Amino acid sequence: MVEPIRRSTREEREQWIKEANYNLFKLKSDQVFIDLLTDSGTGAMSDRQWSEMMLGDESYAGASSYFKMKNTIKEILGFDHFLPTHQGRAAENVLFSVLVKAGDVVPGNSHFDTTKGHIEYRKATAIDCTIDEAFDTTVEHPFKGNIDLNKLEKILKDTPQEKIPFVVVTLTNNSSGGQPVSMENIKAVRKLADKYGAKLMFDSARFAENAYFIKKREPGYADKTIREIVLEMFSHADSMTMSSKKDAIVNIGGFTAMRSKELYDKASVFNIMYEGYLTYGGLSGRDMNALAQGLREGTEYDYLDTRISQVAYLGQKLAEYGVPVQHPFGGHAIFVDAKRFLSHLPKEQFQAQTLAVELYIEAGIRGVEIGALLADRDPVTRENRYPDLELLRLAIPRRVYTNNHMDYIAAALANVYERRHSIVKGLKIVNEAPIMRHFTVDLAKV
Repeated sequence: MVEPIRRSTREEREQWIKEANYNLFKLKSDQVFIDLLTDSGTGAMSDRQWSEMMLGDESYAGASSYFKMKNTIKEILGFDHFLPTHQGRAAENVLFSVLVKAGDVVPGNSHFDTTKGHIEYRKATAIDCTIDEAFDTTVEHPFKGNIDLNKLEKILKDTPQEKIPFVVVTLTNNSSGGQPVSMENIKAVRKLADKYGAKLMFDSARFAENAYFIKKREPGYADKTIREIVLEMFSHADSMTMSSKKDAIVNIGGFTAMRSKELYDKASVFNIMYEGYLTYGGLSGRDMNALAQGLREGTEYDYLDTRISQVAYLGQKLAEYGVPVQHPFGGHAIFVDAKRFLSHLPKEQFQAQTLAVELYIEAGIRGVEIGALLADRDPVTRENRYPDLELLRLAIPRRVYTNNHMDYIAAALANVYERRHSIVKGLKIVNEAPIMRHFTVDLAKV
């Protein structure tokens, strides 16, 4: 399907964003011309996925759609045990309810917002062990999502084994710019985890894009298929969570999978409490069918090449305009370096959110802040955390926009860049939630 989009006036957008308290999550979708808020659930399903929806089995227990999903997960990812959930954060809730307790430490590579939220809600601590190169947007490094092995080993060595429920590897690493993790790094992390008796969990929302970058950038993988690379990646994981709204190209859905039958049995209790029965877990049969088909399509090379090339097209256009972006370009989004873009604004005025608002006012384009608002407050001191990266993420929905849309986005952001020195005031917080505040925060101009 296609849908019409309406170009609003600058005056309308200025009023709308003011009424939304300068929080782009609070805009109505019909107030947005091009929506790059997220690539989660915003993709277009294929004819094959729609066909599968017509075959959905809506039985409460033991539906054929569940077994179709189970067999697909086994074939593509290699896990024997899985629990369907309504989306990725639900999968985290189920799995972490078993594994994470107060006082625990969870090291990983730039945990995403819901992952960190679920950890900190349980009064545990998420520790970022991403390599230093990830925090310099000008550095060209093929795998900026990698975990720094020295940082990780120090934590594993200094923390009692029972206090580390698992090490988390995010594929690709969203918070640091959609950057991939190399197979070499995955193997090394597995080796370290084994040395110190730790488990390894993958946050797998964009695992197929990660496999694509391994094929393109890592020696020894050019002749391997995406599916072969995926199976090798997951062979090193004990468990995983997935928001299937990304690389399975569905509008809703997720799951957690594990090798251990004992862990499956424990997690099953929470799946029934929070999600639904074991064979549907918050999803309809038609949703499970579409998800299973999406896992197959999302691991096809031609699809991945087309999708990631479009993201790179936007990145290259922005680079030609001189707009500072994270290099190399990520898999699902272009990340604009707001610290360099609005270097004259103090960090306390939320540079990336200010930039997101300016882009919306300029052209009706909705992006999202990946910076101080998302980083939230320190759970102990309640002081604002200011991360090394202050980014505006332009997430590209799958199979939705054309390169003409990318041209429009690039030109609009270039316009904002030309007038950046006229942006002399940022934003301040008026009202915020105690955790994961960026979704609902109210802001005002300084």
